Amino acid sequence: MARRPKYQSVCGLPMPLGFPVDALRTAFDFVPRSGDVVLATYPKCGTTWMQHILYLMHNDGSAIPVDASVRELVPHLEEMGASFVRDLPTPRLIKTHLAVSPKLFNSDARYVLVFRNPFDCAVSFYHHTRGFTQHYDFADGSFEDFLAVFNAGQVDFGDYFDHVCSWLDVRDEANVHCTTYERMHANLELEVIRLGEFLGGDAGRAAADAAVRERIVSAASFRSMARDQQRWSSRRPEGMTEFVRKGIVGDWQAHFSQPALQALLARTLARLGGTPVIDDWDEIIEQVRRSCESP
Repeated sequence: MARRPKYQSVCGLPMPLGFPVDALRTAFDFVPRSGDVVLATYPKCGTTWMQHILYLMHNDGSAIPVDASVRELVPHLEEMGASFVRDLPTPRLIKTHLAVSPKLFNSDARYVLVFRNPFDCAVSFYHHTRGFTQHYDFADGSFEDFLAVFNAGQVDFGDYFDHVCSWLDVRDEANVHCTTYERMHANLELEVIRLGEFLGGDAGRAAADAAVRERIVSAASFRSMARDQQRWSSRRPEGMTEFVRKGIVGDWQAHFSQPALQALLARTLARLGGTPVIDDWDEIIEQVRRSCESP
C-alpha cells in the first residue's frame, strides 16, 4: 500500500508538520532590506552547505561552533519567522525555500541561488523526509512512494520545477549570484572566490585571503560538516541516515527505476531545456539518457 508523507497546508503550500504556523505565515509577507543576503534554494539543493559557507565568509573562516545552530545564525525564514529575522544585526544572512515573489525580491538586497539536478534532489529529499518523523511521519515510506508526491509537486514548498523556474526569472539581475550544487562539488574554492567577488565587504575580503579561504573550504568540506551534526538539524531517530548523508553527485543511480527515470528526464527537459542551469548538468543528463536506453 502506497504511503504519503504528512504535511500541513499553509498559504496554499504543503509544509512540515513541526513548523509553527504563525511563523510560516509571516514569511510570506517578509520584505528583505538593504544589506540582507538571502539564500534561496529548493529543499535539498545544497542549502545547509551554502548556509555554512556564508557564515564562514562573514566570520573570518571560523566554523559554526559545536554548541550553536545554523538555524539561528543563518535562520530559515519559514521556520523561525519574520520577527526573529527582524532582530538580527546587519548584514542579515537569511535562508528561504520560498519561490520568488514581488515582496521577497528587493533590488536593495542580495540573493544567492543554488540549484541542484532534480534526480539527486529527489533522492536527498526522500532521505530527509524519512528521517524527520516528527515532520512527516514517513519512516517506513519507500522511494517510489516519495517520488509519486515529488513528481506531483505535493511535497513541502511545492513543485521543484515551479520553484527553480521562478528564481531563474531573476538570475540575471545585478543583485543575484547563481551557482549549482554540482559546481560547488567540482571546485568549492573557485565558487567561494566567485561568491566573495559578488558579496564584497568582509565576505569578499575573506574569500580573497588565501589563508582564510583555505579555512573556509576546509570547514565546508563533507568530512568537516559530517561531524557535530547537531549544528545542522534536530536529532533523527536511531537507524536513520544522517542529515549530512553523502555529499556526492550521482546518488540517483542507486534509487531510480528505469520508467521513473524516463518520466523525470522528460519533465526536466520540458521545463528546463534551454535554461542556463541545464548546461551544468550536461554530463548528468547524458548519464540519465544512457540509463534510460540500457536494456
